[in-house]
Amino acid sequence: MPGVSARGLSYEERRQLAVNLTRVLALYRPILDAYIIEFFTDNLWGTLPCSWQEALDGLDPPQLATLLLGMPGEGEVVRYRSVWPLTLLALKSTACALAFTRTPGFQTPSEFLENPSQSSRLTAPFRKHVKPKKQHEIRRLGELVKKLSDLTGCTQVVDVGSGQGHLSRFMSLGLGLMVKSIEGDQRLVERAQRLDQQLLQALAKVEKRSPKVVPRVRCSPQHVVKWVDPTGLCEELLLPLESTGHSGPRLLLTGLHACGDLSVALLRHFCCCPEVVALASVGCCYMKLSAPGGYPLSQWVSGLPGYELPYRLREGACHALEEYAERLQKAHPDLRTHCYRAALETVIRHTCPELQRPGVQGIPRVHELKIEEYVQRGLQRVGLDPQVPLNLAALQAHQAQENRVVAFFSLALLMAPLVETLILLDRLLYLQEQGFHAELLPIFSPELSPRNMVLVATKMPLGQAFSALETEDS
Repeated sequence: MPGVSARGLSYEERRQLAVNLTRVLALYRPILDAYIIEFFTDNLWGTLPCSWQEALDGLDPPQLATLLLGMPGEGEVVRYRSVWPLTLLALKSTACALAFTRTPGFQTPSEFLENPSQSSRLTAPFRKHVKPKKQHEIRRLGELVKKLSDLTGCTQVVDVGSGQGHLSRFMSLGLGLMVKSIEGDQRLVERAQRLDQQLLQALAKVEKRSPKVVPRVRCSPQHVVKWVDPTGLCEELLLPLESTGHSGPRLLLTGLHACGDLSVALLRHFCCCPEVVALASVGCCYMKLSAPGGYPLSQWVSGLPGYELPYRLREGACHALEEYAERLQKAHPDLRTHCYRAALETVIRHTCPELQRPGVQGIPRVHELKIEEYVQRGLQRVGLDPQVPLNLAALQAHQAQENRVVAFFSLALLMAPLVETLILLDRLLYLQEQGFHAELLPIFSPELSPRNMVLVATKMPLGQAFSALETEDS
């Protein structure tokens, strides 16, 4: 989708964008607040303006992808079958105009043209045990961190929330950086240490088989089991791996999809600790942000009317717009899942009124089931009698509205990037209010990695050198 580039906006332009976002989100809050599983119980279709219902009713999924989400298929021209109301067209235009563009400045994704499961930009040892999505992420973020480290003179990189250590391994054993990785789960740390040894052995074999390859002295990441408290400073995070002389350590903090408040903790360490001179953070799981505390951070957004982002809005901001649009274009049969789940909710509330919005464990191959079969399995998963009498006529009437359910969900998804933009914009403004330099870059292919914006911050202006972070290495 088109949008506004987060790169290069002035402080005043960022503040005005925050004003516009809060106004728009407040205007369409009823759609954003809605739970799609309550489509029938709360008559969500009836909450839309009649003119919107007329425009959207009867559109099939590919038409929704093209006309509403603005993602036409290859060679396809956008053709409206009727005149849409200006209010609906305005929403579509506004959603596109105010959201940060998520399109990176490189071919998407060129590294998988030869083999969709193996990045051509990573050697075989670094691809082992790593899925294509993660291959793409660790390479792109690792290379950006390497450039940022060189530009800011960092002596050590700290990877927070490092999991199994894929990013740390690539940065240390692949790019030669001094890396400390911090992870709260000891099992993941033990797994990371085993993978380190396997990679070292694989790299040694490669060097042995290739006489022309000069053996390198490789330094594995140092893995630390430590839970980082989002509300305080972590001393372990700030400790250098080795003596750095009289000048002290210069740390670069990074986190690949640091969950919820963990991404906020990185920002606070950057702001409060003189040892930390640079930051490259990719956040995720916005619904896990604490409020207040995790959002809003900036004084500017905190003072705006309508700045609040309840759980439902923050959860919606984590949906994968590009992936869903692709499913719409292909009219994927699993699109009916939302309709089936909404129908199940009507039966649950009829059977047990005090039970609302229960989590339903995944039901495999939903699209192959009749709606009554899905409902019976769903009832069993929430602890209700699957043999309760069902109103088959009512269920079939719900199923006939499948495209309406998809249309309503698409409306909410259209605005999800606005919520993410406001959250990320708040972080930019927070850093600027502290006197630091910060930018947002779309670093990953959004089709592979929906949370693809990296927040880069430094305590010294990088000027024109900043553009080097955006380039794709040859």
